[in-house]
Formats: sequence, C-alpha cells, structure tokens
Amino acid sequence: MSISLIRSKAAVTALAAAVSVTGLLPAAASAHEGPGRTSGTTYYVDCLRGSDQASGPNSGTAWRTLTKASRAYEPGDRLLLRRGRTCTGVLAPTGSGTAAEPISIDAYGKGAKPHIEGGGARAAVYLFNVEGWELRNLDISNAGAHTTTDRRAGLLVRLTDHGVGSHYVVDGVDVHDVNGADFKDPDPSGGILFSVTGSAVPTRFDGVRIEDSTVRRTVRTVRTGIGTSSSWGRRVEHPNGPGTSWEAITGLRIQRNKVYDVGGDGIVVQTAKGALVEHNYVNGFNMRSAGYNAGIWGWNSDDALYQYNEVTGGHGTLDSMAYDIDGGNNRNVYQYNYSHDNEGGFLLICNGAGMTTDGNRVRHNISINDRNTMSPYGVISVVRAATTDTRIYGNTIVTDEANTALVSDNGPTGVTFRNNIFVGASGGSPINDTRSVYENNLYWRTAQPLDTTALTADPLFASASPTAPRDVRLRAGSPALGTGIPVADGITRDYFGNRIPTPPNLGADQDR
Repeated sequence: MSISLIRSKAAVTALAAAVSVTGLLPAAASAHEGPGRTSGTTYYVDCLRGSDQASGPNSGTAWRTLTKASRAYEPGDRLLLRRGRTCTGVLAPTGSGTAAEPISIDAYGKGAKPHIEGGGARAAVYLFNVEGWELRNLDISNAGAHTTTDRRAGLLVRLTDHGVGSHYVVDGVDVHDVNGADFKDPDPSGGILFSVTGSAVPTRFDGVRIEDSTVRRTVRTVRTGIGTSSSWGRRVEHPNGPGTSWEAITGLRIQRNKVYDVGGDGIVVQTAKGALVEHNYVNGFNMRSAGYNAGIWGWNSDDALYQYNEVTGGHGTLDSMAYDIDGGNNRNVYQYNYSHDNEGGFLLICNGAGMTTDGNRVRHNISINDRNTMSPYGVISVVRAATTDTRIYGNTIVTDEANTALVSDNGPTGVTFRNNIFVGASGGSPINDTRSVYENNLYWRTAQPLDTTALTADPLFASASPTAPRDVRLRAGSPALGTGIPVADGITRDYFGNRIPTPPNLGADQDR
C-alpha cells in the first residue's frame, strides 16, 4: 500500500501545497517559466531536426547536438530540449545563475521527456563548479559497455575547490539504466549525485532541492540512487574524516522521489546539516553491490529529518536495512516512516569507531515483515561503536520471519527502547540484546527480560497477519491503548495523523 494513502489531513494539505509551489507540468506542457525570471535568452535544441549552424533562440532555429548546447550561459537563460527526441553524448553547460535569475534546462513541445543518453561517459548531464541552476523534465540514461572500473552517473553536479555553491533544483528528472562500477566514496557512481571534491578551498553546497524525480534500473553495480558526498568531512565528531574541516551541505531537500532497483544505496545524505528527506519511495536496493548499503540513511550529518518515506525490497544482509543511523550523525530524527519486506531489516544503529553519534530519535514508524536472518543482525540491529542518547519509541515492529531476531545487539549500546510494540512470527522471534535499556514496551511472541515494566499480550491488531500499515491499527480492547509513558518531545500527531492522547498508546497507532 502506498504510504501516501495513510497520511493525516495536515500532511496531505502540506504535500499539496508543496506540489503547487514546484510548478509541475503535464507531459505535453510548455517549459516551466520559473519564478522571478526577468531576463535572459531562451535557446532550443532539437536533436533530430535542429542544426548546429542555427542561432538557437527559437524553436525554428534550434541546435542539433549536446556539444553545441554545452556552452556558457548567463543568469536567466533557458535551454529547452524538444520532447520526444533522443540526444546522445554529454550535456555539460557552464556559467552560473542566481536564485532570483537561475539558469534552467527544461523541455518544450509535446510528447515524452527529452532523452539524454551519455553512452558511458562520467555523467550524461554534468554541471561543474557552477551554481544557480534548475533542471526539469529530463529523461537521462548512461549505459555504455559493462565496466568494473569506471564511475558513471546520470546527473552529476560537482564542486571542486569552489567555495559555497548556491541554488540547485532537480525537478521531474528521470534517470535510468546507468551502467557504472561499484564505487561509493569518494566520487561515487549513481543516478543523481551532488559531489564535493578537492582539498584546497573549503567547499559545500547550499540550497539543493531534488524532488519529484525517479531513479530506476541502475544496471550492473552502479552504487547510489540519489546521494551527496564530500571531501570536507573532518570535525570533532568525525576526527578521521576527509579534508581539514566540516563543510556541511545546507538547505538540502530530497522529497517525493522514487528509487527502484538500484545496485547499492537508495538515498544517502552525507556531510549535511538540517537536511529534509520526506515522501520518498525506495523499492529494491543493494541489488548488485558487493558492499554495505541501506535504503535511506545519513553519514556525518546533523539535525536531519527523515519522514513519510516508504522503503521496501532491500536485498541481502550487507546491510540492506531500510533506515540507518550511522557514524557521526547527531540529533537526526526518523519519524512517520514505513518499512516492509526488507531482507536486511528495518533499522541499523551503527556508529563508527572514534566518531560521535548522539541525540538521535526514531519514533512513530511502522515496520512490517522486515527480517535479517544473518547473525548478529535482526529487524533492528545495534552494532559497532556506542551511540549516546539514542531513543527508539512509539514504533510498531512486527515480523512473520521466525528465524530473525526482532532486536540484536553485538556491541556497545546507548539505545533506549520505550513504548514500542514488538510482535514476532507465529513460531516466536527472539530479542538478542542484553545491553540496551527497555522500558514499558509490549511484547507478543517474543520477550525481553530486561524490561521490568513489560506488557506481554496480544496487541489486537486490525489484522492478525499484517501486510500494510492499516493492519497494525489497534482494535477496541487492545492492551496497548492508554498504557504508554508520556514523552515531552513536542510531537502531537501519530503516523496516521491521530492526535496523541495523554497517556499515549503503545506503538505507532494513537487512535482511541
């Protein structure tokens, strides 16, 4: 079931407002004008009937090739590609715009989005050391021959020794069939990438929106669906990080995107502060990589909010969790997310050696039929170095896999579980954790002796065999109703949009 069908009225209203602001286009619409556009020249590309000897500023004098279009542009300029056409090669324009007068790439005419095929280049669309760009309504692939050595991307935006690069929008861009090698950091392969490299000038992005876009079928082993990376990640919380300072991306918004069948990670936020990752759908990740990958996760990032996301189809057990609080992440929140049918489980808590991961919260999420049968992992896995003040509360976690642990801890902890509902398979599912703190959770077909205020009872879900979020709503008479401990976190609504009562229910459903 789509996560969008189970949101609160307030969330739906907010989402509708967000969609309205973006100015999304129907398939046959004319190009997006862009807010605040007051100057600049519009150039046209028709890769079937255009001519590179033409002047370009109207549809009757369109250019033919991406090589011709890869020129310098000025603030307010637009580059429009004709719908229904396929362009081969690399689109690598230069020049910078501003937030008020961005340079934009968009589509014109009728039909399918214009298709750019990179043919095995580093990237099919490549923006280097530029800012003030908006890309909309493109279809991008970058197949080329099979490789185990070449990094490839669909869309790559890179800053190298640039300083602060501001204002980037990727909206309605579809990336597929990128055939690159299994490289992650530094300089990864992937679908949509924002990458900072270099070591001479502290560099970062400010104001990046990736929205209403898709990444699918990153063939072979190309690693990342949507991601950021940086060579400037060193700070007290990550003393062995790259570079000489922590230059965090600010103003990062990754929202309403869909990622399917990627070799490695679905969506990765690295070296960021205050990122918002919401209303995304990931289905099929870690499909071909030899490394450790997760659905949606962060690294060396602070104050990030991950909400209203749905992750499923994680393959394998390295790591293949839907969500992950990893090394150097502080005060991050995962709330109102849905995870189901992932072979690697729901959640990983995995701080790196010598790093600080502190003050993170995982609340009001639902995990249904996730599993990880490889010891020492489970539906929730706590591994490696200790975190501090990690609180996991108000979640509903249910599995139908008897051979998985609901929670597994094989290292130092720092995690508190409170007000959750844990439901094992019909044959029972263990909790293999003797280190974490457990307080006032409900357990059914499982047990945790450390929880001295445990409630052991059938939670009386709407369905005895849950397969969707609505199935874990609580029936009248449920022992989870009104038996939670109040949490002073300022959150007033649950996963389904219900107001949280006092005292709260156990688990993700707060309806009375």
